[in-house]
Amino acid sequence: MSLLSVHELTKYYGADCIFRAVSFQVARGDKVALVGVNGAGKSTLLKIIAGLQPADEGRVHLARGIRAAYLAQEVRFAPGRTLWQEMEAAFAYLTELQDEMHRLEQRLADTADPDWEQAMERYGDLSARFEHAGGYTIDQRIKRVLQGLGFVEAQYHQPLSQFSGGQKTRAALAATLLSHPDLLLLDEPTNHLDLKALEWLEAFLQAWDGTLIVISHDRYFLDKITRRTLDMAFGTLEDYPAGYQHYLTLKAERLEQRLKEYTAQQEFIARTEEFIERYKAGQRSKEAKGREKRLNRLKEQHLVARPKESRQLKLFLDSQLRSGALVLALDGLVVGYASHPPLAQPVDAETVVPAVVQPDRPCVLLHADELELYRGERVALLGPNGSGKTTLLRTLIGELPPLRGHPQLGHQVAIGYYAQGHDALNLEATVLDEILRVDPRMGETQARTLLGRFLFRGDDVFKRVGNLSGGERSRVALAQLTLLPGNLLIMDEPTNHLDIQAREALEAVLKEYPGSILFVSHDRYFIDALADKLWLVRDGRLVEHVGNYSDYMTLLTEEQQAVAHERERATHPAALDPGHSRDKSRTERPSAEEKQRRKRLAALEAEVESLEQELARIQTDLEQASVAQDVERIATLGTQYAELEARLNQRYDDWSCLAA
Repeated sequence: MSLLSVHELTKYYGADCIFRAVSFQVARGDKVALVGVNGAGKSTLLKIIAGLQPADEGRVHLARGIRAAYLAQEVRFAPGRTLWQEMEAAFAYLTELQDEMHRLEQRLADTADPDWEQAMERYGDLSARFEHAGGYTIDQRIKRVLQGLGFVEAQYHQPLSQFSGGQKTRAALAATLLSHPDLLLLDEPTNHLDLKALEWLEAFLQAWDGTLIVISHDRYFLDKITRRTLDMAFGTLEDYPAGYQHYLTLKAERLEQRLKEYTAQQEFIARTEEFIERYKAGQRSKEAKGREKRLNRLKEQHLVARPKESRQLKLFLDSQLRSGALVLALDGLVVGYASHPPLAQPVDAETVVPAVVQPDRPCVLLHADELELYRGERVALLGPNGSGKTTLLRTLIGELPPLRGHPQLGHQVAIGYYAQGHDALNLEATVLDEILRVDPRMGETQARTLLGRFLFRGDDVFKRVGNLSGGERSRVALAQLTLLPGNLLIMDEPTNHLDIQAREALEAVLKEYPGSILFVSHDRYFIDALADKLWLVRDGRLVEHVGNYSDYMTLLTEEQQAVAHERERATHPAALDPGHSRDKSRTERPSAEEKQRRKRLAALEAEVESLEQELARIQTDLEQASVAQDVERIATLGTQYAELEARLNQRYDDWSCLAA
């Protein structure tokens, strides 16, 4: 059964047709990727489905009773709200249910009411919906989602107006997920998420049983979450029954088949036209005229159009300057700020600021010891938002002084820097002026040729930089980077704002770059394609891992499994290895402290088992009370269920701490 039907949608902006006659259906439980180059109309399509924009033609139909939630790239909140209040607002639909239930409870107190049975039936329906939607566990759900997206308890009651742009985006994502819609429409939900939050979001969406349409340039994310791909290009939409990587294969096969059909038809037309030209005035003129009529009919009704292909970025990076073998050494380096940075001074987009600022104390973010980068190496710098990655890069290029130590550059090392926020761009200048500023010797013709490789054509080069989209600014910054003479590229989130095709073009050129690269990125496909070494932020220090992201995750999983096994062995040694346990007990007597720990663990396990059984019993009683439409018992059991679940979660936490 279709949950969503889109039929013949057409949208214009002025005289420009964004897309025409777009149609598709989405079944309940589908998880769909909406892909295409920047400007293809993906966000516009989502807004029309969400009811935020009208279509010029066509219609959108949602199945009866379906609730849709939409997350935009740019978010806005009601003024004055705290983070927690915004999360509670996401449960407005449950609050409405609860309010109606309270009104019905007052009516049900009067058993003489002629509509009592009808009110009781309505109350039972509302109660079941309230319970199914998690109405008794709102606080726990809010905490789970906020923690998963990287918020700490100290931020729960802060005004959203005090949050950074990235934090606001994550707050909007949290509220959207908590609203528990039937249809979830997400426009670039992975923006501003660090790797830990990305992995949490993936796990959440994989387990979620709702329906999803998502726009994302994160290929790793799309492959994990989606099993169907809608491709928007040249004003049309094509449907592929596959996740992202398989979709690429299917698209290439479809393009190849269409090229064959187009080529075959063009060859047929050429042969037919040659026959007509040769015989139209001779003995076979009647046959030639018949072929001409059929050819004209073919051209009018069945002409195969030449398949279109999107313009590609044509990047080229080279370094004529060869560095020494050792490019960069970090030893005894401490980065941060000599004091809390003033508001006018740019800091990391997600820098965590202490609740109590001490202006005279240095703000230390990161320590780096015994790390070396050699010629030709590609190193990915990974860590949570706010851990100091951007601060380290700005220290390496000399924008910020180190708190202690100094980065050591090797022989003949020249740095080319790509800033995450495009800080080096003059927003008042034109695109053309920005290129000529980097290399004044370049003439206008040569500059326009370069910009054409970065998809700036015609009058595009005279656009003001401040009026460009994020993706267009990224392309200007990359064009500037190709003109710099560096042999060490330091890049801060170079794939931000780039569509998938542009990311793949950037990957390809960086793979061939003869110099060295140090880069920050949350794009795991990009990291896997490029990095041969990782510098990871752990507890305020940089540690090295040789290999790419997938290698690291495999190692991390193995380590976690080993820790879990050892924890299980410590908790239940006899169950895992009875002989070993008996031998060990004869040679090593546990200390009094260890005896107490084991005794407390056993008590906690017994209490957890008891609480789980009690929770299951209350769940059964709640279902029976709902069927019996026992209003008072439902309310009492709901309160007991919430209290018991909170107590059980606390015991889980106690057990984890004690077993560690």
